[in-house]
Amino acid sequence: MTMILFVLLLSVIICIHEAGHLLAAKKFGVYCFEYAFGMGPAIFKKKGKETVYSIRAIPVGGFVAMAGEQDGDEAYPDVEVPAGRRIGDQAVWKRIIIMLAGVTMNFLLAWLIFSMIFLHNGVYVQSPPPVVEEVVAGSPAELGGFEPGDRIIKVKASGGASIRPDSYLDLQMFLSQYAEEELTYTVSRDGATETLVVQAEYDEAQEAYRIGIVGRAASANDVNFLNCWRYGLMEMGVIMRLMVSTILALFRGSGLNQLSGPVGIYNATEEFAAMGLASYLFLIAELSLNVGIFNLLPLPVLDGGQVVLLLGEAVAGRKLNEKVKMGLMGACWILLITVMVYATWNDIIRLFG
Repeated sequence: MTMILFVLLLSVIICIHEAGHLLAAKKFGVYCFEYAFGMGPAIFKKKGKETVYSIRAIPVGGFVAMAGEQDGDEAYPDVEVPAGRRIGDQAVWKRIIIMLAGVTMNFLLAWLIFSMIFLHNGVYVQSPPPVVEEVVAGSPAELGGFEPGDRIIKVKASGGASIRPDSYLDLQMFLSQYAEEELTYTVSRDGATETLVVQAEYDEAQEAYRIGIVGRAASANDVNFLNCWRYGLMEMGVIMRLMVSTILALFRGSGLNQLSGPVGIYNATEEFAAMGLASYLFLIAELSLNVGIFNLLPLPVLDGGQVVLLLGEAVAGRKLNEKVKMGLMGACWILLITVMVYATWNDIIRLFG
C-alpha cells in the first residue's frame, strides 16, 4: 500500500507541474504534441483536438512535449506544426510565463491543500513570536546566557546557514536541521542586541535536540471558508523560509548530511499515511512546495535556469551558442544526479542506523 501512495504522491506533484506548462502553452497558442502521465511506453492514448493525452507504463511523473523543444520535435517528426506555433516563436514574456506555470501550479496545489486541511480541522494553531518565556535551569540556553524576555532575531549555524525567525516554530524547524552544529543566536534585550552561542543537547526522553528555552503559549484561531486561505499562505511562508535557508546552506556546503532522496520520501510517505489522510495530504502539499522552490533555482535544466537563459538572450540580443548551452545543461545534469546519489546514500545510512 505504501508503494501505491508513494507513486501517487510523486505523480500528482509532477503531473500538476506539467499541467501548468500545458495550460500556459495552449493559452499562448504553442502546439503541444503530447501530455503524458507516467514514463516509458504508452499503454493508453487519446487524441484531443491536436494534443495526444496518454498513460505510460511506468506510473511515475509525466511530461508535456511542446513544438520547438528538442524532445518534442525529434519525438514527433511526422507532425506538421502550423507556422508561428513553436515555443521559440513566442515573445520572451510569454515563454517566461510558460516556464514558470509549472512552479505556479505546485504553489497553488500546496496552498489549496493547506487551506482545506485547516478548514477541515476548524482551527489554525499559530506559533507564538520567537520570544523566550522561560529558560530551563542547567540547560545549554542558561549556560549560553539566555534570559526570559529575549526576542530572537537571528540564528546562524556554524556551517553558515541562518534564519530570521518570525515565529517560535521557525526556531524549532531550524534547530531540527542544524542541531548538531554550534548555533549563534542574536537576541534583542532591553533595547540592546546580544550575541549568544549555544550547542544543543539531545533529550533522550523527547528523542529530539533541545537548547532549553520555552516560548509563549500558541494561539488557536477559528478557521472558516473565508480565512482558511490566509492561514494556508501563512503555513506556506513558514515552509518556504526554511526551504530557502536550507538551499542556501547547501550551496555553502552545510547541511549535506540532511539531504534526502526517494528512499527518504518513501519512508516519510509510510509515516505520514499511517497518521491519516490529512497528514498524507499535508506531505503532498509540503513536497509540492519544495518541488516548486527547487525548480526556481537558476540551473539550466530547471525552469528557473531556463528563465535566466531567456532573459540573458533577450538582453544580449542574440541566442546563446547551442554547444555552450548543451554543455551547461550536461554539467547541471551531472550535478543533480550526483546530489541525488548522495541523498539516496544518506537515506540508506539512516535506514540502517
